[in-house]
Amino acid sequence: MMWQLLIAFEEVVMELHMHSHHLEHRLPDWPAAAVSGFAAGAVVMVLELLWSTLFMDTSPWITSRMVAAIVLGPDTMQASTFSVGVVAVALATHYVLGIVLGLILAVIIAPFHFDSSVGMILLTGAVFGLAVYLFNFYGMARFFSWFNDMRGWSTLAAHLIFGMSAAIIYWKLERPIGQ
Repeated sequence: MMWQLLIAFEEVVMELHMHSHHLEHRLPDWPAAAVSGFAAGAVVMVLELLWSTLFMDTSPWITSRMVAAIVLGPDTMQASTFSVGVVAVALATHYVLGIVLGLILAVIIAPFHFDSSVGMILLTGAVFGLAVYLFNFYGMARFFSWFNDMRGWSTLAAHLIFGMSAAIIYWKLERPIGQ
């Protein structure tokens, strides 16, 4: 595993020397971007569900209530039990945000050709995931203070996984314009 990471890192460094990754007019593949954000959001939701129930010994519905509270307000978090309405709002909110983030990531990848190798796409996704984590938990948490309690390594890891998953899925699905 470590050997593979070292090879991927070396590949990225060599690619940065060989390619300037300069800005050029190149549109993203919008459907691939939307699907990648949706799918990466699903990956993170499943991981969160497993993490909260298997390792944290907490209710899996607490995170759903926190996400739904973005739309429904903070009173949504008064309970920690299952609610079809709350889970539906949380799913819709989470997937819409995932799709929007997938579109944003594609806007970054396409014009700079960050999709030129596996190593570069994974690095781009990891940096994007880190940026989303910082934005969510240090920027948006000012408006949604209940997310302050979620800051930490596990949430950071989830965002890195989201970014890398969205990037690699986009890389696999994207088609050059006109095909």
